[in-house]
Formats: sequence, C-alpha cells, structure tokens
Amino acid sequence: PPETPLIPPEKERAPSEKVTPPLEVEERKEVEKQKEEEIEVEVSREKKEEEGKGELKKRPEEALERKAPERRLSIKTIFSPLTTITESIRKRKRRTTALEEVGPPLVKPKRVPRTLKEELPPADWRVLKEYEVRGGVAMIRIYLDPETSNYIYWVIEPPLSDVEKDNLKRLKDLLQVSLPYSLEAVEEERREKFLLDHLDKVMEDYRIKMSENSLEKVRYYIVRDFLGFNKIDPIMHDPHVEDISCDGPGIPIYLYHRDYGSIKTNVAFPTDEELDGFVVSLAQKCRKTISVANPILDATLPNGSRLNATYGREVTTRGSSFTIRKFREEPLTVVDLVENNTMSADMAAHFWLAVQYGESMIFAGGTASGKTSTMNAISIFIPPSSKIISIEDTREVNLPHENWIAGITRGGAEAERPGDIGMYDLLRAALRQRPEYVIVGEVRGKETMTMFQAMATGHTTYSTMHADSVKSIVYRLENPPIGIPRVLIQALNLVAIHKQLKVKEKRVRRITELVEIIDIEPTTLEIVTNQVFRWNPRTDTFVYGGHSNLYEKIMDMEDLSRDEVLEERDRRAEIISWMVKNGVRKFWDVARVVGEYYEDPHRTLSIIEKNPEVEGNPLEVFERAAEKGRKEHLKAKSVAA
Repeated sequence: PPETPLIPPEKERAPSEKVTPPLEVEERKEVEKQKEEEIEVEVSREKKEEEGKGELKKRPEEALERKAPERRLSIKTIFSPLTTITESIRKRKRRTTALEEVGPPLVKPKRVPRTLKEELPPADWRVLKEYEVRGGVAMIRIYLDPETSNYIYWVIEPPLSDVEKDNLKRLKDLLQVSLPYSLEAVEEERREKFLLDHLDKVMEDYRIKMSENSLEKVRYYIVRDFLGFNKIDPIMHDPHVEDISCDGPGIPIYLYHRDYGSIKTNVAFPTDEELDGFVVSLAQKCRKTISVANPILDATLPNGSRLNATYGREVTTRGSSFTIRKFREEPLTVVDLVENNTMSADMAAHFWLAVQYGESMIFAGGTASGKTSTMNAISIFIPPSSKIISIEDTREVNLPHENWIAGITRGGAEAERPGDIGMYDLLRAALRQRPEYVIVGEVRGKETMTMFQAMATGHTTYSTMHADSVKSIVYRLENPPIGIPRVLIQALNLVAIHKQLKVKEKRVRRITELVEIIDIEPTTLEIVTNQVFRWNPRTDTFVYGGHSNLYEKIMDMEDLSRDEVLEERDRRAEIISWMVKNGVRKFWDVARVVGEYYEDPHRTLSIIEKNPEVEGNPLEVFERAAEKGRKEHLKAKSVAA
C-alpha cells in the first residue's frame, strides 16, 4: 500500500503555517535512528551521574509517564531540514526548565579551609600569640601574614583519621535517635555527664570499639556539637574574643580580638545547608525559631551572649549569617576601665558622686564603643540597699545588688504582635514599683518619653543611646520616632560620650567627653551645657574643666564648701587608684570595697593608708582590717554606753 504522507496537504494547512518539504523515507529513518541513539546516550549518562552521586531515587510510574513526553521530539522538528539533532536537544532542555534566575547570578566565594587539620598555614607565617582553650583540648594561634601584614586567627582542634570520622558520624546519628529526651530537660551541670554516659551505652550496644586516644577525640567532638557551638565552640571559649560574625557560606568567620582588633579566622561553613542548620540550632538554643517566614532573629544565648541572625537568602543575598556579641562572665568594673584608660580615676570618682546623689545619665557612642560596659561598671556605685529595676531587650546588665529586679522584653523591644511585652510596657510597670534607680538597656522608641517623665519626677535613670555628641543626642531625642520636647530634656543631668579610637596603632575605647546638661536658654531655647572632663588626644589623658554643677548641688545638700567636695572626690579617686594598683579587679571584690566605704568611709581610708601595697591577696588583707576595725568600733561604742 502507498505510504501515508506525514505532512498534510497544503490545502489542509492553516494559511499562516509554513510548508516544510518532505524528506526521503530512508533519510527520515536515519535521522530518527540517530535521534533515538542520542537520547539513549543522554539518558544513560544522566543515570550514571545520579548513581555516582548516590542520589538516584525511585520515581512512581506516573511520574515517569509524565516525564516521558518531554523526551520525545515533535515530528515537525525532526523533519525540519533547518533543525539539527543538537539544536533539538538544546531546545528540549530549555523547555524542561521550570524556573529562571532573576537578576545577576550570585558569585560564591572560594572554599576556605574549615580547620587547621585540613590545610596548614604557610611556613613563612609568624606566630604572634599561642594559648589554649577548653582546658587545653583546643588551641588558638595568632599568625601574621607577611605578604598582606594581616593577622590570622587559627583554630587547632584534635585531628581525626578517616576511620575516626566514620565512627564519629555513626555515633552522632545513633545518639540523635536514641537519646530518651532532649538534653535541655537535663540540669545544666549534669548534661555533659549524661551525654557521655549515653555515648558509652550506645557504643556497648552496637559493639563499637576504638582506642582510648580515639575515644577522647570522639568525646570532644560529641560534646562540642551536642552541647557547644559546633565549629565556633573554641572561639566561644576564648576570653579574648568580643564579637563573632559569619557573613555567609564559604566565607571565613571574622571576630573582634581584644589585642588584635577585627581579624579573619580559618573557620567557615562551606555549604548553605551546613550554615542554615547551624543558624537554626542557635535559634533553638535561645528557645526561638527562625525560618523563611521569619528570617531575622534577635535573641540571647543561654550564656548571656547577644545573637543576631538571618536565615537563607531572603534578606541577606549571600546566605544565612549571624553575629554573636559575647557576654563576659566576669563583667568589666570601674577598676578595669581606669586600668585600660577608658576613664581616669578622677572621672570614676565623679561618676561615684553622681550615682550617690541621684544624677540621671545617658551613655552615648557608636557601636561597640563601650557604652553598656561603662553603664554596668558605674552601677556598682549604687548604694547596696537601694531598689533597682533594669529593663532590656537582650540581657546585658549584671549587678551585685540583692534588691534588683531584672526585666527583659518578650517578643522584641517594640511589642508589635499580640502577647509581646516591650520596653514601654516594662517601664510603665517599673514606675509602679517605687524604684530608686531605673536602668534602661537602650532607648530608641516611645519608651523614651516615659523614661524622661520618670527623670522629671525624681527617679534616677541610666540608659544608653547611639550618638556621637551632645548635639546628636538632642537631635535624636527631639525628632521622630522619639519626639521628646526640649523642655523635658533638661531633666537629664549627665552625658558620657564614648568613642572607639586608635592610639599608637592600637584600637582603644575612651570617654572623650563628660558633659552636664545645665538649663535651657529662655530666649534662644538653646541647651546650656558644661564640659566637666574631656579627653586630650595628644597626651591620651583626661582634663578636668574646672567646674561642675554636681559639686554645687552637693555643696547645697550637705552644707559643704567647694574644697571639701573636691577633697571627697579625691578620697574616692584614691580608693579606686588603690584597687587598680593592688589588682582588686573582680566584680564582687570591687563591690565589697565600695560597700565598706558606704558603711564607714574613715575606716576604709585608714585601711588603704596603712596598706598602700599589699603582698598576696589584697581583698583578704582589706577584709581582715575591716573586721578588726568594726570590732574596735563596737567595743568603743559599748564602753561609751
């Protein structure tokens, strides 16, 4: 029978359809055969690639049937003399593409070594500093790259062999499915022992054996990953590190070192999946969630460190990121600030008087300039029996006082969702509790109006603010979103301006100005200020301006002369200098000396004068002398009675 033509007659075509001349039957069959072979080769290659990666998955028959038409080419395409087999395959691939990338493609950075055991530093790098962390299990080295003159922070952890890596992975998988309940349910002091005991049980049940040396290394990584902070755990245990930041997958983690400033590390999360999982685990440690729907997290870690994280590429195009501002287990004291020359002993004594006599203060400066550290340090001068209420969105204030209520927001500082409790709500509640001192972590919204009203009604208030001068503070306070009337700003007494600077090629923090808010000029409505202390950059010292409104206030309240007030300031400066000289730096030790001065100033000064330089533990000497003086005082009082 005659062969049925594959191309319809011209009369049956649509007028707009182009007529393609038919090919010879043999040529057509050859083209079909080549095409089928090409498709078979391509399918075979794709299957081999999937099998090599271990990702070949069984598909339902319905899915195969749906995908089958995508592998066929139209008759018109095959019989078109202007279309080659390669072009047909390319077109088919384009048709199977479901999504197209919008915008310029993101360039991923080159992979960096995750730990020292993967890649050693060049031999010409010089070791500047070396010390142990985590009880000597891990080590930190600070290198200097001679080519770039940059510092490199190098983390050294116990190296694992391939067998040890396999055992570690298997044990981690077994622990995840066999732990009877969450580790969070176990008391913090018992968590590590509970985890290691369960590890021993799993190894016994599954008959996993290894040498003692290998077992110690595996235990380290199990504790690090289940209870610690994974790859950044050694960094979190480094007392010299202040901030840790990760900008995305494959990018080295950066940190801020107290001695070397901002430096790069040899630690990184190489893939999106690994970094996304770590960010989620950080959120879980804070008992919060982070996801594509809510990709920004601001929280506090269990150890008190501040966490800000983003998830995926929703709001940060380079991938997930996080920044951790570490919480000091031993807070900085005034003695530390004087020793670091952040302030002078005379300035510290001035703060002491300002706290005792109820001056409201704002500590202003840029990011990481030391605002909160100073506020927390001078709060130690608050009399021991005073009632204190602190209000924060992330926990930073740490005080030795018993009569202290530590308030923290729920759900964010602004309380945008139902059930959230913001700083404004906490501040309103605090004013109903008759506090003597109110400490607000940072003012940025409507709670500022309530805070200034509290100042105006006699509540001593301390807070921090991002500003670099008194003018910028006034500008921020007067304009939205705060909107404080200028007449209310005069309720503020003292402003301390903090800056992070470079002195002799070393990054330092200084209180550059200590300024009093005096009054408002009635005609021009300008705020009248007085600079009590200023920092001299040439000599890196602090200069007294010669006058203070605080001293005038004390003169009126205590009926003292100016010289007597200055003598009192000098006595307190002498006590602070004695603590600096003898190394009384710990938080509770400083609080003990300050409390003793409030109890009996003359006895405290007598102890310091008799023991200018102490050998051994200075606080023990101080307490013995204080106890002896207390007994003598009671004896004399009894005899007099």
